Amino acid sequence: MDTADQGAQIEPLLPSASSPIGSSVGRRSLRNDDEAVVDRGGTRSEQRTNFEQEDLEGHRTLYIGVHVPLGSTRHRSHRRHRHHGNKYSRRRSKERARTLVEGRESPIYDTPSQRVQFLLGAEDDDEEHIPHDLFTEMDEICVREGQDSEWRESARWLKFEEDVEDGGERWSKPYVATLSLHSLFELRCCIINSTVLLDMRASTIEEIAGNDLNSLRKKVRETLLKQHHHQNQKKLANRLPLVRSIADIGRKTSELHLDKNDIHFMKKIPPGAEACNVLVGELEFLNKPVVAFVRLSPAVLLNGLAEVPIATRFLFILLGPLGRGPQYHEIGRSIATLMTDEVFHDVAYKAKDRNDIIAGIDEFLDQVTVLPPGEWDPSIRIEPPKNVPSQEKRKKSNILPNGLVEGDEEEEHDAHGSPELQRTGRWFGGLILDIKRKVPHYLSDYTDAFSLQCVASFLFLYCACMSPVITFGGLLGEATEGRISLFGASLTGIAYSLFAGQPLTILGSTGPVLVFEKILFKFCKYYGLSYLSLRTCIGLWTAFLCILLVATDASSLVCYITRFTEEAFASLICIIFIYEALEKLIHLGKHYPFNKNNNLDKLTLYSCSCVEPSDPTNGTLKYWEMNNITASEIYWEALEVKGCIENRGEFVGSACGPQGPYVPDVLFWCVILFFSTVFMSAFLKEFKFSNYFPTKVRSVISDFAVFITILTMVLVDYALGVPSPKLKVPSVFKPTRDDRGWFITPLGPNPWWTAVITVVPAMLCTILIFMDQQITAVIINRKEHKLKKGCGYHLDLFMVGVMLGVCSLMGLPWFVAATVLSITHVNSLKLESECSAPGEQPKFLGIREQRFTGLMIFALMGCSVFMTSVLKFIPMPVLYGVFLYMGASSLRGIQLFDRLRLFGMPAKHQPDFIYLRHVPLRKVHLFTIIQLSCLVLLWIIKTSRAAIVFPMMVLALVFIRKLMDCIFTKRELSWLDDLMPESKKKKLEDAEEVLKKSNKKKSHSNILLDCLSLWHCFDKLMQFYNIYFCPELH
Repeated sequence: MDTADQGAQIEPLLPSASSPIGSSVGRRSLRNDDEAVVDRGGTRSEQRTNFEQEDLEGHRTLYIGVHVPLGSTRHRSHRRHRHHGNKYSRRRSKERARTLVEGRESPIYDTPSQRVQFLLGAEDDDEEHIPHDLFTEMDEICVREGQDSEWRESARWLKFEEDVEDGGERWSKPYVATLSLHSLFELRCCIINSTVLLDMRASTIEEIAGNDLNSLRKKVRETLLKQHHHQNQKKLANRLPLVRSIADIGRKTSELHLDKNDIHFMKKIPPGAEACNVLVGELEFLNKPVVAFVRLSPAVLLNGLAEVPIATRFLFILLGPLGRGPQYHEIGRSIATLMTDEVFHDVAYKAKDRNDIIAGIDEFLDQVTVLPPGEWDPSIRIEPPKNVPSQEKRKKSNILPNGLVEGDEEEEHDAHGSPELQRTGRWFGGLILDIKRKVPHYLSDYTDAFSLQCVASFLFLYCACMSPVITFGGLLGEATEGRISLFGASLTGIAYSLFAGQPLTILGSTGPVLVFEKILFKFCKYYGLSYLSLRTCIGLWTAFLCILLVATDASSLVCYITRFTEEAFASLICIIFIYEALEKLIHLGKHYPFNKNNNLDKLTLYSCSCVEPSDPTNGTLKYWEMNNITASEIYWEALEVKGCIENRGEFVGSACGPQGPYVPDVLFWCVILFFSTVFMSAFLKEFKFSNYFPTKVRSVISDFAVFITILTMVLVDYALGVPSPKLKVPSVFKPTRDDRGWFITPLGPNPWWTAVITVVPAMLCTILIFMDQQITAVIINRKEHKLKKGCGYHLDLFMVGVMLGVCSLMGLPWFVAATVLSITHVNSLKLESECSAPGEQPKFLGIREQRFTGLMIFALMGCSVFMTSVLKFIPMPVLYGVFLYMGASSLRGIQLFDRLRLFGMPAKHQPDFIYLRHVPLRKVHLFTIIQLSCLVLLWIIKTSRAAIVFPMMVLALVFIRKLMDCIFTKRELSWLDDLMPESKKKKLEDAEEVLKKSNKKKSHSNILLDCLSLWHCFDKLMQFYNIYFCPELH
């Protein structure tokens, strides 16, 4: 039989002008349950690319105009009716009959999206039609001279498209698929006129080729059964012959053999995923296209068909004559991209017939964006976006006025409206509810810690906590002349980690507490009072007042702490961290001075020696007398630097400074260590976003960034041997001074009335502890962190109050929530999706909520006395660098600094912040100036003699925020001062804009469709009149 005869029954690709649409109405055959539902569509027999004017008019009207319902009885196009009159009326009636839902009764839909929403919203108990994740692969027929033709993999989709590069050696980078509008139209025509088989039952590709395409000739069937050559087989072929032969032996023993690359790719495919195979190509013995869309039920593992061994659910077959290979390729890319679309993917699973699939394509066309050809380069591959908006609004028709879908939880503008902050009206009611809320999760707080991420977190935080403890502890020791022990860090931290409501919070000696301690010590020294006894009284009163606040549910007042107060306080703490780190680095210049007037030509003449003071001061003479030192008996020239300083000698020589010999190498090496630690920590932390190494390796490097940095700097410092200052840790447990015991009596040598009067400073201290603790807790419990185990404001404050009383009795430092350390702790425990498609950014899932990291941090800190031999090698500049890194990295999420940058930006270069869409720029600047003024005022008060009122100033921020209601409208404040993350705000804004556009479009569409409906009714009346009253005209 000749070629023309062979293709007589082949399904067409494009509609033909000679055969009107709907000439052969697709029908749904009723068969047994084991047989597929066959819908053969149209039977036009000619493929054309040269359309007549009528076809082009209809083509534009059908796709680019208002989408007319596929199951509606209304006209499809008023333009066609106006141009063709009654001639087109018969054609329109046939097309309308074609689009009716075959074999079942269907409601009337105004748009394809309504049909899709109805289909996806219908409850279906059939497990076979539950949507699964899809892996889509496109194979093309490849014919080479002297070789048998075979199917070769050309592209694949998991979420974004990956192509086999022209060289055939590797996959391209994942990119967003860009499709031509014409290929989508052709795909739609293919579905209309092709064989559509839904819920076919087959176990092999032979059954599919034999049962579904039984009208095709033997050559077509043989083509479908040809071998499939995948990209991973190409990699095996490039190996050495011996390696290739061994690999082939392995493949013969197991058809499901996976090499290393396949195993890596399989990890990116979600569990339970199914495959969609797209087969396209051109054959010389065909003169008409062969098109079929097949959905298998259930999904079947077809060996060798897909690149990876997963069951196949969908098959799309497009075979056609020679000369149109690029056209077939683009149509294959179109159906593959559609299958990765979240909405069409669900439609393909739940479709009952061809019209549902066509409605899915039309709904997809409603959402596509057309780029003008002269304004962009189609060869450019668009990088996958960092965030993809949710498609739920496309699936559900019940959209609320704010753009959210009904059933979804609306984000509250008040982030503190949670039940944890509701007053109970009972004594300790909030504390009891916190305990009840946390008890069910207590065991999981430890089991959830089985992760390498937690190991990296507590190693990093241990080193990070050592820096502020040493820094603030050193400052506290200097300020109190060594009267405070640092053992309290471990004791308080362990107790808090075991029993607190929010164990992600890290306790520490904060800057505001240090200020209070300094003022108290100076006061006691000036009036001759016992510092430790007076401090114990204040601490006990503070502990009592904190527990009283817990009893009265005072933590509910946290709802008045808005972003304005949070950011001002958090910014202050971050600036303190940065300032203290830089100050300590500069302070090293006093211990290791360098000669600013150095002369390189006189280096050989430089010397520095110790001599007896020529004119000793009264202080020096008194020191000699108290220590029984006779200056004339000392051999001053033989003394070392330390001995010269202890005996109050003088340094003489051109290589001497005021405090001793110049040591330039130590100082500059400390500077190098300091800044190298900062930059290396930041670089390694961001390494997981780089393009080097596999994802798992990048993630581990990022988690252990600070620990790797510290370890590297220690090794480099040890190798060079420069005597940089090292970390000093006590080697035994004992009180810091010999004149004090383990416990401090509240009164001691102080008068009895000091136990009563100390309630006044205790109130100031309580305000400071409450604000410091609760502001940090509010930052940690923000909604963007997606915490699932609830908060514990009352329980947290209770534990802080109890441990504050214990530390006061033992003479230990007071510890409260450390803002920067807590933010760093949370950032180190972020959870991201492990199974992500190539090119897809991992999704933020929340925080790994557990108690193990905090417990281990402070347990290791308590065991530091037994690790002195190791810790003594850690240079202090490295810890100062970690200090600076934590302070700087914690500034990232603070909106205040984003708004500060706007002062120097022209409007056209300003970022698309959500508040800039709704608030005038001058109001944004005014809000920033007020907040910045409060921050500067906090800093001035903290560093001045009026530091005693610092707690009151922190509390005053709440009242300043309240006064701002007189300057700004509520709408402006809702955008400038709220706790909702930027990304969710933008989603709400974009959803509102889409809703407005869709409502406007729908109103115009309804008016147009109503006019068409009236015209249709008038046309029917005229036909009725002509038939019955004017038969001669008829």
